[in-house]
Amino acid sequence: MHSGRRLRFLGSVIIACAATMTASQAAAQRAPDYPERPLAAPEQVARGQQLFKSNCSFCHGSDGRGGETGPNLVRDQVVLADQHGELIAPVVQNGIPGRGMPKLTLSATEIADIAAWLHSQPLSDRGTPSTLDILVGNAKEGEAYFNGAGRCAQCHSVTGDLAAIGARYEPKTIQNLIVSGGGGRSFGRRSAGAAAPKLPPTTVTVTLPSGQTMTGDLDHISAFVVALRAPDGTYRSFARHDAIPKVVVTNPVQWHIDMLPKWRDSDIHNLTAYLVTLK
Repeated sequence: MHSGRRLRFLGSVIIACAATMTASQAAAQRAPDYPERPLAAPEQVARGQQLFKSNCSFCHGSDGRGGETGPNLVRDQVVLADQHGELIAPVVQNGIPGRGMPKLTLSATEIADIAAWLHSQPLSDRGTPSTLDILVGNAKEGEAYFNGAGRCAQCHSVTGDLAAIGARYEPKTIQNLIVSGGGGRSFGRRSAGAAAPKLPPTTVTVTLPSGQTMTGDLDHISAFVVALRAPDGTYRSFARHDAIPKVVVTNPVQWHIDMLPKWRDSDIHNLTAYLVTLK
């Protein structure tokens, strides 16, 4: 009888040990919540910080922890799993059209530098969305840019869609609207009674090899599939093989997306300073 108890006890110990070993092996295979990487060279981190500031900070905040229109990148799962920019590069170079994320013409080396800077940020500091100096521009220069080199007046009017925008939105919101064209997920604080900007949807036209075309609101697009919602509500999706079928996306804020990598900080600040004066 005592032998039976000993056997049961030994069996329980063996099972417990096996479970512990299995759990340890699984934990070893799972990506750590706080990945450990060798420190990048200081000069690479510095280059990455400058590139991030010039191309990404207006949406994702000056420290990468989120702005009004872009999420926190420091703790993003793609960034956490990335090692040297290999996972970040496809997102940066292809963009996410449906979410207002433009594709940027950055090289793999430049993206690796940005990745090195993002990886250098402490994960334990959850922080708060970054704050930016907003009203540091020149309103007169902003007005000249609006009517001249910026070509803003080709689509917008200070007596039409932008009338009294300075009274309807706070400066930071106005700056984010300039950058995103209103296509971001959040617009920050609005003055009392101010409605969120209403934009027409992004549309797509798909032309099949037969010549048949279908147009509707863009639902999803990737290198492998494009999906749309037709005017009658019908959902259609099409497999993509290189340039077949032909796909043409029409984004109402495409101009803002195209300008994002081209704008200088001074252009953004000057435009903001000007639009704030429109009460």
